[in-house]
Amino acid sequence: MKRIFTRISVLAAFCLLTINVALAQNITVKGKVIDGGDKTPLPGVSILIKGTQGGTQTDVNGSYSLSVPANATLVFNFVGYTAQEQAVNNQTTINVSLAPSTQQLEQVVVVGYGTQRKIDVTGSVGTVKGEDISKQASVNPVSALQGKVAGVSITNNGSPGSSPQITIRGTSTIYGKTGPLYVVDGVWYDDINFLNPADIANISILKDASSQSIYGIRAANGVVLVTTVKGKKGTAVINYNGSVGIQKVTNQVEMANASEYATLVNEAYALRTPPVAPLFANTNLGEGTNWYDQVLRTAMVNNHQLSISGGTEKSTYNFSLGYLDQDGLVKNNNYKRYTVRLANDYQIFEPLKIGYNVAGTYSKSKDAPSTIFRAMYAASPVVPVFNADGSYGDPNAFNLGNGSNMNPQATLDFFNQNTTKYKINGNVYAELKFLKNFTFKTSIGGDFGQEEVRGYVPKYKATNTQLSTVSKLDIDRIENRNWLVENTLTFDKKWDDHSLTVLAGQTAQRNKMYTINADAQNVPYSSEGDLYLALGDAASRSIIDKGELSTFSSYFARVNYSYKNKYLLNASIRRDGASQFFGSDNVWGNFPSIGAGWVISNEEFMKNQNIFSNLKLRGSWGKVGNAGVPFNPSTQTVDQTAALIAIFGGIPYTGASIRTIVPPTLFWERSAGTDIGLEMGFLKNRLNIELDYYNRKTEQAIFDIPVLGSLGTVNSSIIANQADIQNRGFEFLATWTDKTSGGLTYSISGNLGINNNKVLNVTSGANPIYKGGAGLTSGYLSTRTVNNRPIGEFYGYQVVGIFQTDAEAAAWPGFKKGDFKYADINGDGAIDLRDRVVLGNPNPKFTYGLNTNFAYKNFDLTLDIQGVADVSVFNANLSSRFGNENYTKDFFDHRWTGPGTSNTYPSADLAGGLNNAPNSFYVEKGDYIRLRNIQLGYSLPASIVNKWKMQRLRVFLNAQNAINIFGYKGFSPEVGGTPTNAGIDTNVYPLFATYNFGVNVTF
Repeated sequence: MKRIFTRISVLAAFCLLTINVALAQNITVKGKVIDGGDKTPLPGVSILIKGTQGGTQTDVNGSYSLSVPANATLVFNFVGYTAQEQAVNNQTTINVSLAPSTQQLEQVVVVGYGTQRKIDVTGSVGTVKGEDISKQASVNPVSALQGKVAGVSITNNGSPGSSPQITIRGTSTIYGKTGPLYVVDGVWYDDINFLNPADIANISILKDASSQSIYGIRAANGVVLVTTVKGKKGTAVINYNGSVGIQKVTNQVEMANASEYATLVNEAYALRTPPVAPLFANTNLGEGTNWYDQVLRTAMVNNHQLSISGGTEKSTYNFSLGYLDQDGLVKNNNYKRYTVRLANDYQIFEPLKIGYNVAGTYSKSKDAPSTIFRAMYAASPVVPVFNADGSYGDPNAFNLGNGSNMNPQATLDFFNQNTTKYKINGNVYAELKFLKNFTFKTSIGGDFGQEEVRGYVPKYKATNTQLSTVSKLDIDRIENRNWLVENTLTFDKKWDDHSLTVLAGQTAQRNKMYTINADAQNVPYSSEGDLYLALGDAASRSIIDKGELSTFSSYFARVNYSYKNKYLLNASIRRDGASQFFGSDNVWGNFPSIGAGWVISNEEFMKNQNIFSNLKLRGSWGKVGNAGVPFNPSTQTVDQTAALIAIFGGIPYTGASIRTIVPPTLFWERSAGTDIGLEMGFLKNRLNIELDYYNRKTEQAIFDIPVLGSLGTVNSSIIANQADIQNRGFEFLATWTDKTSGGLTYSISGNLGINNNKVLNVTSGANPIYKGGAGLTSGYLSTRTVNNRPIGEFYGYQVVGIFQTDAEAAAWPGFKKGDFKYADINGDGAIDLRDRVVLGNPNPKFTYGLNTNFAYKNFDLTLDIQGVADVSVFNANLSSRFGNENYTKDFFDHRWTGPGTSNTYPSADLAGGLNNAPNSFYVEKGDYIRLRNIQLGYSLPASIVNKWKMQRLRVFLNAQNAINIFGYKGFSPEVGGTPTNAGIDTNVYPLFATYNFGVNVTF
């Protein structure tokens, strides 16, 4: 890998040297841009050198001056006007007259297996331009979409190198895969963390079943189409985009200091039955250790991308290199990523075009301990980081018990785990046009990767409980070998008032995964490069391997028809076969769709009205599938545990037991969806509004079936395709684009998504699925999924107050003064499981975003706001109590300390009785509004950069997540999780604010 990147660097250096030859041929072009109607000057017109990012803007008089190659092409763009291209051809003066645009829907939208004019699209498709993604500080392209598209919910994770969760129009599965299908230049992926955001030209998100159904059994959770940057005809252009910055934790939770902690622990001991003597004779212990300050840091981040692109009449190319170096908030945590991408297209002769896209990614991370944030929260502030003699502070020296029996610094110091990933992917294609209207395209793509997690624990003793008597080496490796072959034939013809496009295609796909887990003890450590399993004790070595192989075969077709640009029809069908369902009646499935549109504004009766610039009504229906269900769950397994060993005549014999019931054969989940949309344009399309209503129903979703415990099963349920899940809601998008006479151009776009999630029609009845036990110590589960309710809603006791005296609590067995007072829902005079109620919903009902862009002369400003509303978070950090975990400062300030002191916060004895059971006190509002991104840029005048042999030089300052407004008492209410464990905040790696400085340079 190092040799590859060395050779790439040499190539890049060579291109940098040779580009000066082309630059020497630049000439200065001047001119004026006017309105084609009233002939007034147009200030702020964007003038780009085609195929590059270089360019300028007209001044207040509509004039411009730009240094360009003598054979370049200039592209003139302005809000409300039709774009125009002008070939330079050695001209030094080019004046342009722009015609006002009456139709903004001519823009091209990427859809499955092709493109369409936006006016012709009958489904719901959200689009984001690459330039909008590049203005984010996000190092993951999915994260940059947050708040950009209505109905798309994104939950980020602060861990470097991690991928955010994305949900399109709500959660529609419980046991299946929840993520969308990503299609990058025609190749399918489950994740695009390998992509450098600067390599992206645009992203289309297919939100409704009609637009998704062309992808069949992979499309139930939405489809994200990514088009990467390609080369364009013209002189070689070099672009450099780089930034350096810092990342800081936001809204750090303030914990109790040493004195406050000692006071709380003594109070808790005094309330126990019987009371326990105080643990601390003296509670005046000062501030003590702030474990967050000890373990967290201000982290550095560096992100750089260099690209070279260009082409001739017969070929184009784009080559890019990327480097990311991101420190984590946790000390020692680091992530490095190297990317390389090469794309070439060749016009062999007029009808035949071939090309390829190849990308390579190498990443390596020094991981953080998975439990470190829980450790920082729970660790006692009375324990020093180090003792005076240099040894680690030991919680056991303070008799703190199990709850806070850790020194987070020791956890960090003796944790040694690295994750290394290699990936190469891409495709080659050939495209042949024949018989005037036909195009045949064949593509062969692949995704080949390897991930290795290597962990090493040395022989050490930091505290009485943080120790290891032997060293141990663990190596986990995952290999993926996936390929995809697609063939499509397209017929495209326009005649008179008719436009017809017919697509037919065939796909073959193979996905193979192999995993191996190995470990050995007593492996000596001399250096990071000398850790081998063979060096460990032979008797201690173990290895487990397994694999998965699935193949798919598909056939699909689609028809797009338009009459007079008024009446639109879209119909498609896909037939998928999957090997993982072989042996059942569900090997093959059919996924049809139909969509229709009416461009009302093109009707004759709309010609003389001045209200609508555009008015379009569209509707669609379709079916899609989710093949990402549990793999081969119908295989019967046999248990051979130590509990089944019997001894006869002094000889042990291992017994066997069948303790699970094989479920029925599972097959893919199916979703049927309806979408109705209205698109409106006003004031010459300066104001555009889109409204959507959708109703999506997942049919035959996998759900629990209860079984009798008397059957001897380990679990009380099995799973089967037996439920329906509904997501229904509205989406709203409004965009205003305009210019002022003073030269200010701007756009303001707001989006809102409203979603309601509900489980429907469980065949086996109202049996619930109880989950959400992660991090809980009460023995209760905190979420419930049941018929006619949302997936994974929080479930527990409703707090109605605090018992002020023992006399008040006496009527309720098991409770005492200072404990939570729960509502007796069934009125039987006792608090038990039958008194639990719905406490909140982790599925947000509202998601919204506000995205703005301003440009004035050489300055540009981007400001994005994003948020969610009507959502709940379970604060499991506070409820998880084994004993003497630390408390927050908020709890210390508001706790119950005697009659009348509090009727909302309990006493310090959170671990006593039912105080740590799931209840409404721990369920908090997860609403938030955030300044997602703000960037201020300045492009140096052409008169300056031309002297430096540059086409463009822009500098910018950027801040991401700088302002966060919410009422939640944790780091951040942005908490992810699987569908039945979502929104539970325990040991979550929090988000951070990023502040960086960067430059964009074009040669």
